[in-house]
Amino acid sequence: MKDKEISPLAISRRSLLTTAGRAVAGGVALSVGSPFILSARGEVPTKIGLVFAKQGTWTEQGELLVNGANIALEQAKGQVLGRPVQLVWYDEPSPQAAQQNLQKLAEEEKVIAALGGTNSGTALAMSAVAKRVKIPFITPNAAAREITGKECNPYTFRVLTTTSVASRAMGPYLASLGKKWYFICASYAYGQDVYTEMKKQLEEAGGTEVGSDKTPLGTADFSSFLLKIRQAKPDVIIAGLPGGDLSAFLKQFSDMGLKGKIPVACPIIGDSDLWSIGQDAATGIYGKPWHFSDPNNTAADKSFIDAYQAKYKKPPADKAWLGWFSMRSLLLGIEQAKATDAAAIVRGLETARFEDGAIPAYYREWDHQMLRRSLVLKVKDKISDKWDWLDVLKVTPERAADLEPQFGTKDEVGCRMEAL
Repeated sequence: MKDKEISPLAISRRSLLTTAGRAVAGGVALSVGSPFILSARGEVPTKIGLVFAKQGTWTEQGELLVNGANIALEQAKGQVLGRPVQLVWYDEPSPQAAQQNLQKLAEEEKVIAALGGTNSGTALAMSAVAKRVKIPFITPNAAAREITGKECNPYTFRVLTTTSVASRAMGPYLASLGKKWYFICASYAYGQDVYTEMKKQLEEAGGTEVGSDKTPLGTADFSSFLLKIRQAKPDVIIAGLPGGDLSAFLKQFSDMGLKGKIPVACPIIGDSDLWSIGQDAATGIYGKPWHFSDPNNTAADKSFIDAYQAKYKKPPADKAWLGWFSMRSLLLGIEQAKATDAAAIVRGLETARFEDGAIPAYYREWDHQMLRRSLVLKVKDKISDKWDWLDVLKVTPERAADLEPQFGTKDEVGCRMEAL
């Protein structure tokens, strides 16, 4: 798939597009169409870079993130600080190629800032480049704690919560259902992170681990694990499984007649992961950063939902919202800064506050983690809508004073950020 540019729909009618530019994918230089927007007044556009997947496993998530980001720019009338904005989208086929493409965006395209990272591996790689070339970089969809932890830097900001934060949000609710938990978690970083963080929640609640399995990534047959779970009779099952594995697990869980008898829970899930399971097998309690039918959604959220629905004929998944919220935060940060140099944008992002229901959201100054509410949701007992399968059980925290503790202290997070 070719690298390409995205021009916002709301840019001046008199805008003129010509082509130029190139990108690197997988270490190979590719010639690409690269629109260069020049208004009738001779204004050179302000460029913002995007580095998201266009191929491979992460393609769907990359497209959703970019779709959301584009809508945010359209809603801003295609401009920031009164100047037209051009989005320049490069691929991220590997961490190395993502690094190369972010560097090219900074050095050749002269973007003032960038969004990127459909996964933690590419996000961490680009974070190092952002620090080296001194470009503000927001990663919407990466959960690795290192990004705003020990690998934090002044130019990198993160929107998605970490597994530890999502676990803190969910733990107390699950403990209220029962304190005997069974863990089935995949044997890779995310799965074991879920095990570690949810085990902490169980211990704090005074509960008991009645079983634990570390499953190979890509497991197709869960029957032996399900027999052990049925015999253990847990109050809650913690499933730290990626999308495809979770889908297989829940389908076999339902086939064995366990659906509705034991709650299954996971602190982080994406809508596309859930939809892939199918309505008949879908069940569980999940954590998400946002949901399109949440009654607590803000007026801005609802405007985004309407715009997305009109354009794509379906409600936005959480990944599309992450792209929208990240771009919106960048544009508001730049407006707050009243300038487009890197240091000013960083300070603008650090001081901006974003409407997010009862408690404003913001990037924490000392680690650049976005602090905002988390959702705990449950699959509906009876699904009657093609897309809306979830009910909101809990929005946490309920008080502004509890927001910082939910995201951890400096000692817990481990960020020691140097000055600009």
